[in-house]
Amino acid sequence: MTPDLLLGLIGDNIAASRSPLLHVLAGRQNALRVQYDRLVPALLGKDFASVFADAAAGGYRGVNVTYPYKEQVVARVTVPDPLVRAVGAVNTVIFEPDGPVGHNTDYSGFMAAYRGLRGDAPVGAVLMIGTGGVGRAVAFGLVALGVRDLRLVDRDRSKADALAADLRQAAPGVVVQVADDAQQGAAGAQGVVNCTPVGMVGHDGTPLARSAMAGAEWAFDAVYTPADTQFLTDAQAQGAQVLSGWELFFWQGVHAWALFSGGRALDLPQLRADLLAPAEGVA
Repeated sequence: MTPDLLLGLIGDNIAASRSPLLHVLAGRQNALRVQYDRLVPALLGKDFASVFADAAAGGYRGVNVTYPYKEQVVARVTVPDPLVRAVGAVNTVIFEPDGPVGHNTDYSGFMAAYRGLRGDAPVGAVLMIGTGGVGRAVAFGLVALGVRDLRLVDRDRSKADALAADLRQAAPGVVVQVADDAQQGAAGAQGVVNCTPVGMVGHDGTPLARSAMAGAEWAFDAVYTPADTQFLTDAQAQGAQVLSGWELFFWQGVHAWALFSGGRALDLPQLRADLLAPAEGVA
């Protein structure tokens, strides 16, 4: 049966993604048949560019883009929002008649998730580990939330340096530093953030020792499979409020749905409850 809305997710290591379920459930709330495909370049025997081109030509209304392609896709889309252009990463693409249009609902979703946990509480000084696609979105979200002291750490220091330069240009009032290691960057930080894949299914571990989290008021982990990563468990043990990547997943998905569906409304409490219910076998 032909779907009312054909969507997809392009990324690696996405077998456990809940995005297909979120959008199928959102469609059901609106009496729409949604097909949401996992598109893994390696499994399709193609590179990212070919998979993206196939989706653009294949009847998809749009796609989400995840690790490690959020920065790579920017060159293939028009990005109307200047702030998203500054982020330099796109996670949601709509295939319009005039060509693909890029958006970043990680950026908006992170802010919604933070406010849901902490309201208007200041973010304070923040250590952020990982400066790839989601890290760039979260960093600009932190700027919008009022961060004044941001420490960046990445195994590839050149990526951290590049993000620091972009943040300084976009927000001259923010002190942005690139730390040599996570423990150094955590000293005196009120917030600690993981935007690396460390801790997700297939990438066990944590990017920051528990002892380095002492004194932190809040912690966020972009990983959401599993939701209770060692990073968050350690932060909670040190007395910090913890914000799971599940909340970012939920809000970025809600914001992406608005783009995919042309703004169709959702019952958010019901969607949240359905997503948290035992798996119902939706592919």
